[in-house]
Amino acid sequence: SISRKYLALVWGMPKDQIIEGYIERNKINRKKMSLNNKKGKYSETHISLKKSYGICSVVECLLKTGRTHQVRLHLSSINFPIVGDRIYGKNKYNKYSKNKKTFNKYLILKNFKRQALHAYFLGIKHPNSNKLMKFITDYPQDIKNLLETLEKY
Repeated sequence: SISRKYLALVWGMPKDQIIEGYIERNKINRKKMSLNNKKGKYSETHISLKKSYGICSVVECLLKTGRTHQVRLHLSSINFPIVGDRIYGKNKYNKYSKNKKTFNKYLILKNFKRQALHAYFLGIKHPNSNKLMKFITDYPQDIKNLLETLEKY
């Protein structure tokens, strides 16, 4: 009865898709989670592309389940990690640093200090009236600034 949507700035340009699997704690690094097809708790995220900036894109993530690190893990599992995610991000995006056309955007994104992830929508049913209540928030200022800077390049 709860609906959650996130906006994330990710490396690359993913297609609209559904990501599902089972999430459990990583056996090597207890601070991380792992995605697999058999063990753990079921998870499902619906991804839709909202805007592309070439080397990165804004995607909307509709959560069908609510697992620890779900959005971060799901996006990383399809090779589109969240910009600024130091745990699930991958270093292979250094390829953008070697291209003169993408170098400025690469530097801007690489130096973003946190995960470019924002929980912007929450929908719940009121316990007494059973009416759907929706709460929507705009991007925080640092992500707004990042997107405005990307528009310039």
